[in-house]
Amino acid sequence: MKTILCATDYSENSVAALKYAQKLSELVSAHLVVTHVFGFPIIIDGGFAEQMPDIRKENLKTHREKLEDFCKQHLGEQWKSMNIKIAPVEDLAILDGILGVAADWQADLIVAGAQGESALQDVLLGTTTKRLIKKAACPVLAIPSEAVFIAPKIIVYATDFEQEDVYAIQKTVELAERFKSKIKIVHISTKNEYAGETQMEWFQNSLSEKVTYEHLEFKLFFSEDIFKSLRDYLEEAHADLVVMLEREKHGFLKKIFHRDLVKKMHSYGEIPLLSFNEVNLDVLDLSLR
Repeated sequence: MKTILCATDYSENSVAALKYAQKLSELVSAHLVVTHVFGFPIIIDGGFAEQMPDIRKENLKTHREKLEDFCKQHLGEQWKSMNIKIAPVEDLAILDGILGVAADWQADLIVAGAQGESALQDVLLGTTTKRLIKKAACPVLAIPSEAVFIAPKIIVYATDFEQEDVYAIQKTVELAERFKSKIKIVHISTKNEYAGETQMEWFQNSLSEKVTYEHLEFKLFFSEDIFKSLRDYLEEAHADLVVMLEREKHGFLKKIFHRDLVKKMHSYGEIPLLSFNEVNLDVLDLSLR
Protein backbone atom coordinates (compact mmCIF):
# COMPACT_ATOMS: atom_id res chain seq x y z
CA MET A 1 0.00 0.00 0.00
CA LYS A 2 1.57 3.23 -1.16
CA THR A 3 -1.18 5.86 -1.19
CA ILE A 4 -4.22 6.44 1.02
CA LEU A 5 -6.83 9.01 0.00
CA CYS A 6 -8.96 10.68 2.66
CA ALA A 7 -12.06 12.53 1.45
CA THR A 8 -13.45 15.23 3.72
CA ASP A 9 -16.33 17.69 3.69
CA TYR A 10 -14.87 19.68 6.62
CA SER A 11 -17.62 18.34 8.92
CA GLU A 12 -17.07 17.07 12.45
CA ASN A 13 -17.94 13.62 11.20
CA SER A 14 -14.97 13.57 8.83
CA VAL A 15 -12.50 14.45 11.60
CA ALA A 16 -12.39 10.82 12.75
CA ALA A 17 -11.73 9.72 9.16
CA LEU A 18 -8.83 12.16 8.82
CA LYS A 19 -7.24 11.09 12.11
CA TYR A 20 -7.72 7.41 11.30
CA ALA A 21 -6.25 7.80 7.81
CA GLN A 22 -3.24 9.68 9.17
CA LYS A 23 -2.46 7.06 11.81
CA LEU A 24 -2.86 4.25 9.32
CA SER A 25 -0.68 5.95 6.69
CA GLU A 26 2.00 6.57 9.28
CA LEU A 27 1.95 2.97 10.44
CA VAL A 28 2.25 1.53 6.93
CA SER A 29 4.56 4.27 5.57
CA ALA A 30 2.08 5.35 2.90
CA HIS A 31 1.45 8.76 1.38
CA LEU A 32 -1.75 10.38 2.64
CA VAL A 33 -3.67 12.56 0.18
CA VAL A 34 -6.45 14.70 1.67
CA THR A 35 -9.10 15.94 -0.74
CA HIS A 36 -12.26 18.03 -0.76
CA VAL A 37 -14.59 18.36 -3.74
CA PHE A 38 -16.07 21.81 -4.33
CA GLY A 39 -18.46 23.01 -7.00
CA PHE A 40 -18.06 25.40 -9.91
CA PRO A 41 -18.66 29.10 -9.17
CA ILE A 42 -22.09 30.31 -10.28
CA ILE A 43 -21.96 33.37 -12.52
CA ILE A 44 -25.37 34.87 -13.23
CA ASP A 45 -24.23 37.93 -15.19
CA GLY A 46 -22.61 36.86 -18.47
CA GLY A 47 -20.44 39.97 -18.25
CA PHE A 48 -18.28 38.21 -15.67
CA ALA A 49 -17.36 35.35 -18.02
CA GLU A 50 -13.89 36.78 -18.61
CA GLN A 51 -13.28 36.68 -14.85
CA MET A 52 -14.10 32.96 -14.60
CA PRO A 53 -10.50 31.66 -14.74
CA ASP A 54 -9.45 33.99 -11.93
CA ILE A 55 -12.50 33.11 -9.84
CA ARG A 56 -11.88 29.39 -10.25
CA LYS A 57 -8.21 29.83 -9.41
CA GLU A 58 -9.18 31.75 -6.29
CA ASN A 59 -11.66 29.03 -5.29
CA LEU A 60 -8.95 26.41 -5.61
CA LYS A 61 -6.61 28.49 -3.44
CA THR A 62 -9.36 29.03 -0.85
CA HIS A 63 -10.08 25.32 -0.53
CA ARG A 64 -6.40 24.43 -0.41
CA GLU A 65 -6.07 26.81 2.54
CA LYS A 66 -9.21 25.35 4.16
CA LEU A 67 -7.81 21.84 3.82
CA GLU A 68 -4.51 22.96 5.33
CA ASP A 69 -6.36 24.60 8.22
CA PHE A 70 -8.47 21.45 8.67
CA CYS A 71 -5.33 19.30 8.92
CA LYS A 72 -3.64 21.79 11.23
CA GLN A 73 -6.67 21.99 13.51
CA HIS A 74 -7.12 18.24 13.88
CA LEU A 75 -3.62 16.84 13.39
CA GLY A 76 -1.63 19.63 15.02
CA GLU A 77 1.02 22.09 13.89
CA GLN A 78 3.32 19.23 12.87
CA TRP A 79 0.96 17.95 10.15
CA LYS A 80 3.27 19.21 7.37
CA SER A 81 5.91 16.70 8.46
CA MET A 82 3.44 13.77 8.19
CA ASN A 83 3.87 12.96 4.48
CA ILE A 84 0.47 14.53 3.68
CA LYS A 85 -0.51 15.98 0.33
CA ILE A 86 -3.39 18.44 -0.13
CA ALA A 87 -5.55 17.94 -3.23
CA PRO A 88 -8.74 20.00 -3.47
CA VAL A 89 -10.67 19.40 -6.68
CA GLU A 90 -13.42 21.23 -8.53
CA ASP A 91 -16.30 19.07 -9.71
CA LEU A 92 -20.07 19.38 -9.69
CA ALA A 93 -20.37 15.71 -8.70
CA ILE A 94 -18.74 14.85 -5.37
CA LEU A 95 -18.37 11.18 -6.25
CA ASP A 96 -16.74 11.89 -9.61
CA GLY A 97 -14.37 14.34 -7.98
CA ILE A 98 -13.21 11.83 -5.37
CA LEU A 99 -12.82 9.06 -7.93
CA GLY A 100 -10.84 11.41 -10.16
CA VAL A 101 -8.39 12.27 -7.37
CA ALA A 102 -8.12 8.58 -6.47
CA ALA A 103 -7.21 7.78 -10.09
CA ASP A 104 -4.73 10.66 -10.37
CA TRP A 105 -2.89 9.57 -7.22
CA GLN A 106 -3.35 5.82 -7.87
CA ALA A 107 -4.88 5.42 -4.43
CA ASP A 108 -4.78 1.96 -2.88
CA LEU A 109 -7.44 2.84 -0.30
CA ILE A 110 -10.08 5.55 0.13
CA VAL A 111 -10.99 6.60 3.67
CA ALA A 112 -14.21 8.53 4.30
CA GLY A 113 -16.62 9.29 7.11
CA ALA A 114 -19.33 6.67 7.49
CA GLN A 115 -22.25 8.92 8.32
CA GLY A 116 -23.13 12.57 8.79
CA GLU A 117 -24.03 14.02 12.16
CA SER A 118 -27.14 15.78 10.89
CA ALA A 119 -29.83 14.93 8.40
CA LEU A 120 -28.21 17.11 5.74
CA GLN A 121 -24.70 15.78 6.36
CA ASP A 122 -26.00 12.22 6.23
CA VAL A 123 -27.51 12.90 2.82
CA LEU A 124 -24.26 14.42 1.52
CA LEU A 125 -21.53 12.37 3.17
CA GLY A 126 -23.35 9.16 4.00
CA THR A 127 -24.73 8.75 0.49
CA THR A 128 -21.38 9.58 -1.10
CA THR A 129 -19.63 6.93 1.00
CA LYS A 130 -22.23 4.34 0.01
CA ARG A 131 -21.71 5.18 -3.65
CA LEU A 132 -17.93 5.07 -3.23
CA ILE A 133 -18.25 1.52 -1.92
CA LYS A 134 -20.02 0.58 -5.13
CA LYS A 135 -17.95 2.55 -7.66
CA ALA A 136 -14.39 2.95 -6.39
CA ALA A 137 -11.57 1.03 -8.08
CA CYS A 138 -9.97 0.39 -4.69
CA PRO A 139 -11.26 -0.61 -1.25
CA VAL A 140 -13.19 1.95 0.78
CA LEU A 141 -12.73 2.29 4.52
CA ALA A 142 -15.76 3.91 6.19
CA ILE A 143 -14.95 5.47 9.57
CA PRO A 144 -17.74 6.13 12.11
CA SER A 145 -17.60 9.53 13.77
CA GLU A 146 -16.69 8.07 17.17
CA ALA A 147 -14.03 5.65 15.92
CA VAL A 148 -10.48 5.94 17.23
CA PHE A 149 -7.58 4.33 15.39
CA ILE A 150 -6.51 0.98 16.81
CA ALA A 151 -4.10 -1.31 14.99
CA PRO A 152 -6.62 -4.09 14.24
CA LYS A 153 -6.07 -7.22 16.27
CA ILE A 154 -9.45 -8.76 15.50
CA ILE A 155 -10.78 -8.53 11.94
CA VAL A 156 -14.22 -9.97 11.21
CA TYR A 157 -14.93 -10.97 7.62
CA ALA A 158 -18.61 -11.59 6.87
CA THR A 159 -18.81 -14.27 4.19
CA ASP A 160 -21.46 -15.58 1.84
CA PHE A 161 -19.42 -18.73 1.03
CA GLU A 162 -18.81 -17.61 -2.55
CA GLN A 163 -15.67 -17.77 -4.67
CA GLU A 164 -15.33 -13.99 -4.61
CA ASP A 165 -15.10 -14.16 -0.81
CA VAL A 166 -11.98 -16.30 -1.16
CA TYR A 167 -10.24 -13.56 -3.13
CA ALA A 168 -11.43 -10.85 -0.75
CA ILE A 169 -10.14 -12.82 2.25
CA GLN A 170 -6.85 -13.20 0.41
CA LYS A 171 -6.66 -9.40 0.26
CA THR A 172 -7.71 -9.11 3.90
CA VAL A 173 -4.83 -11.41 4.87
CA GLU A 174 -2.42 -9.02 3.12
CA LEU A 175 -3.60 -6.37 5.55
CA ALA A 176 -3.77 -8.67 8.58
CA GLU A 177 -0.20 -9.89 8.14
CA ARG A 178 1.15 -6.42 8.85
CA PHE A 179 -0.67 -6.23 12.19
CA LYS A 180 -0.58 -9.95 13.02
CA SER A 181 -4.36 -9.72 13.25
CA LYS A 182 -6.69 -12.63 13.86
CA ILE A 183 -9.32 -12.99 11.12
CA LYS A 184 -12.67 -14.36 12.20
CA ILE A 185 -14.69 -15.50 9.20
CA VAL A 186 -18.37 -15.51 10.05
CA HIS A 187 -21.38 -16.72 8.09
CA ILE A 188 -24.88 -16.03 9.34
CA SER A 189 -27.79 -17.73 7.64
CA THR A 190 -31.44 -18.40 8.16
CA LYS A 191 -32.12 -22.11 8.61
CA ASN A 192 -34.26 -22.16 5.48
CA GLU A 193 -31.44 -20.81 3.33
CA TYR A 194 -28.48 -22.72 4.73
CA ALA A 195 -27.07 -25.01 2.05
CA GLY A 196 -25.51 -27.50 4.47
CA GLU A 197 -22.13 -28.53 5.86
CA THR A 198 -20.80 -29.42 2.41
CA GLN A 199 -20.97 -25.79 1.40
CA MET A 200 -18.86 -24.72 4.36
CA GLU A 201 -16.39 -27.55 3.73
CA TRP A 202 -16.08 -26.53 0.08
CA PHE A 203 -15.43 -22.94 1.10
CA GLN A 204 -12.78 -23.86 3.67
CA ASN A 205 -11.04 -26.15 1.17
CA SER A 206 -11.15 -23.51 -1.54
CA LEU A 207 -9.79 -20.94 0.87
CA SER A 208 -6.95 -23.20 2.02
CA GLU A 209 -5.78 -23.49 -1.59
CA LYS A 210 -5.41 -19.71 -1.86
CA VAL A 211 -4.62 -18.60 1.68
CA THR A 212 -2.03 -19.84 4.14
CA TYR A 213 -2.55 -17.78 7.27
CA GLU A 214 -2.46 -19.34 10.71
CA HIS A 215 -4.70 -16.82 12.43
CA LEU A 216 -7.98 -17.80 10.76
CA GLU A 217 -11.08 -19.14 12.44
CA PHE A 218 -14.61 -19.86 11.25
CA LYS A 219 -17.94 -19.16 12.86
CA LEU A 220 -21.35 -20.29 11.61
CA PHE A 221 -24.69 -19.56 13.22
CA PHE A 222 -28.33 -19.12 12.32
CA SER A 223 -30.57 -16.12 12.73
CA GLU A 224 -33.69 -14.60 11.21
CA ASP A 225 -32.23 -11.10 11.70
CA ILE A 226 -28.90 -11.09 9.87
CA PHE A 227 -28.01 -7.46 10.58
CA LYS A 228 -28.69 -7.64 14.32
CA SER A 229 -26.84 -10.94 14.65
CA LEU A 230 -23.78 -9.61 12.85
CA ARG A 231 -23.85 -6.45 14.93
CA ASP A 232 -24.04 -8.50 18.14
CA TYR A 233 -21.25 -10.80 16.98
CA LEU A 234 -18.95 -7.85 16.28
CA GLU A 235 -19.38 -6.73 19.87
CA GLU A 236 -18.92 -10.24 21.21
CA ALA A 237 -15.75 -10.75 19.14
CA HIS A 238 -14.35 -7.33 20.14
CA ALA A 239 -13.82 -6.58 16.46
CA ASP A 240 -11.52 -3.71 15.52
CA LEU A 241 -12.43 -3.89 11.84
CA VAL A 242 -15.23 -5.51 9.84
CA VAL A 243 -14.68 -6.47 6.22
CA MET A 244 -17.39 -7.12 3.64
CA LEU A 245 -17.65 -7.59 -0.11
CA GLU A 246 -19.90 -5.42 -2.25
CA ARG A 247 -21.56 -7.64 -4.85
CA GLU A 248 -23.41 -7.08 -8.05
CA LYS A 249 -27.08 -8.04 -7.96
CA HIS A 250 -26.73 -11.54 -9.32
CA GLY A 251 -25.64 -15.00 -8.25
CA PHE A 252 -27.15 -17.83 -6.27
CA LEU A 253 -26.31 -16.38 -2.87
CA LYS A 254 -27.28 -12.77 -3.54
CA LYS A 255 -30.01 -13.08 -0.95
CA ILE A 256 -30.93 -11.90 2.53
CA PHE A 257 -27.36 -11.97 3.80
CA HIS A 258 -26.13 -9.29 1.43
CA ARG A 259 -29.38 -7.48 0.74
CA ASP A 260 -27.92 -3.98 1.23
CA LEU A 261 -26.03 -5.27 4.28
CA VAL A 262 -22.75 -3.61 3.28
CA LYS A 263 -24.45 -0.24 2.98
CA LYS A 264 -26.40 -0.81 6.19
CA MET A 265 -23.27 -1.77 8.13
CA HIS A 266 -21.31 1.27 6.94
CA SER A 267 -23.09 3.50 9.46
CA TYR A 268 -23.12 1.11 12.39
CA GLY A 269 -21.45 1.82 15.73
CA GLU A 270 -17.79 2.57 16.29
CA ILE A 271 -16.25 -0.17 14.15
CA PRO A 272 -14.68 0.83 10.82
CA LEU A 273 -15.93 -1.03 7.76
CA LEU A 274 -13.56 -2.03 4.97
CA SER A 275 -15.46 -2.73 1.76
CA PHE A 276 -14.13 -4.56 -1.27
CA ASN A 277 -15.92 -4.65 -4.60
CA GLU A 278 -16.04 -7.93 -6.48
CA VAL A 279 -15.44 -6.25 -9.84
CA ASN A 280 -11.90 -5.12 -8.99
CA LEU A 281 -10.51 -7.73 -6.62
CA ASP A 282 -7.99 -8.96 -9.17
CA VAL A 283 -6.19 -5.61 -9.40
CA LEU A 284 -5.99 -4.76 -5.69
CA ASP A 285 -2.79 -4.76 -3.70
CA LEU A 286 -3.19 -4.25 0.02
CA SER A 287 0.22 -5.59 0.97
CA LEU A 288 1.97 -3.20 3.30
CA ARG A 289 5.53 -4.12 2.43
